[in-house]
Amino acid sequence: MRPSDRTPDQLRAVTLETGVNRYAEGSCLVSFGHTRVLITASVEDRVPPFMRGRGLGWVTAEYGMLPRATHTRGRREASEGKQSGRTQEIQRLIGRSLRAVIDPAALGERQISFDCDVIQADGGTRTAAITGAWVALRQAVDHLMAEGVLKTDPILDQVAAISCGVYKGVPVLDLEYEEDSNAEADANFVLTGAGDIVEIQATGEKRGFTRDEFEALFSLARQGIADLCVMQREAAKAKG
Repeated sequence: MRPSDRTPDQLRAVTLETGVNRYAEGSCLVSFGHTRVLITASVEDRVPPFMRGRGLGWVTAEYGMLPRATHTRGRREASEGKQSGRTQEIQRLIGRSLRAVIDPAALGERQISFDCDVIQADGGTRTAAITGAWVALRQAVDHLMAEGVLKTDPILDQVAAISCGVYKGVPVLDLEYEEDSNAEADANFVLTGAGDIVEIQATGEKRGFTRDEFEALFSLARQGIADLCVMQREAAKAKG
């Protein structure tokens, strides 16, 4: 039995609330159960130095956890003077995931920056951030197209992410913290709406896991991400 009484293939309650920041071109407050991440998408008419003069756009992300996002208060990384390795790894993953579904030529020489701030963490913050960031991306691009800044939609497909793991010998979908911290194996899957793989992070935590177990996790992820893509499309239609 899972701590939340969910079935092995059941997502937590997912919400994607748009228009939560009146100033940003796109924004989304995403919740996976008790995990909540606030995402804003900001459009800037500039690109990093290595992209200048190429006529191509860039998409990047920053990620952080608010001090009381977990059971105990953590110090802001700004006060420490540097980002942790975990933070850098996650924000790079978010950026890669979004760039996988963007046509940089259609975006033009401008940058969309995503700020992903974890308000409350109960497992799956990186996957929630990716899933919510696509909604914020969709809204930001719709804004640019409505303003006549873009003539061609640069979004090639959806992208969403979900965690899966082997918990008490059973492959399960969408791990909450209690499952994640006690899983025998866990994985994060990032897939496009078409089902193509963007990235898979899989680790045996307490033991190695078999190919059959991996296939079971992948199957759960495909099912879960298909459901998330439906939710993304519905949320992106909202005016906010």
